[in-house]
Amino acid sequence: MPRRILEGEVVSDKMDKTVTVLVERRFMHPVYKKYVKRSDRYAAHDEGNVFKIGDRVQIEECRPLSKRKTWTVITAGASAPKKEAVKGTAPAAKEKPAAAPVAKATAKKPAATKKTAAKKASTAKKKDA
Repeated sequence: MPRRILEGEVVSDKMDKTVTVLVERRFMHPVYKKYVKRSDRYAAHDEGNVFKIGDRVQIEECRPLSKRKTWTVITAGASAPKKEAVKGTAPAAKEKPAAAPVAKATAKKPAATKKTAAKKASTAKKKDA
């Protein structure tokens, strides 16, 4: 029987040789026909403590390695975010040309509501009388 492969995001790497992977799935609700998002957390074996929080990884089903751990991390996922080369060194900032000053648009007053229009009409009648 083929082993299942899931893709998810590492949400914890505090344990030794183990990462917790959050796998989200979407399915259509059978009654309401609306897409529902569900997530599951899996403990996966990471032999070299390579993966860190936020990494996108693929996990493969394997024999039980402990009470909760029946998955192994095989590779970083295809949509893994690229990290900076060295922490603390900021990439060179590109200078943008100065933008032309923008003219401020004149704000229009909001249209009068029915109540304020009625008050103005009543006060105008009192002044005329």
